Amino acid sequence: MSGLVFLIPIALMMGFAGLAGFLWAVRSGQFDDPDGAAARILISPDEPLPPKKPAP
Repeated sequence: MSGLVFLIPIALMMGFAGLAGFLWAVRSGQFDDPDGAAARILISPDEPLPPKKPAP
């Protein structure tokens, strides 16, 4: 029973640290384009990219 006195606060601190890390990742843009990297691997580096349209 006395072990719970140490384990519960440690578990709560670890939970809050994980939540803080997740919120930091969301705010810093880590999850903005999850499909971009998946589609980028399908583009062959041997084929030239289509020309970019000039800005008006």
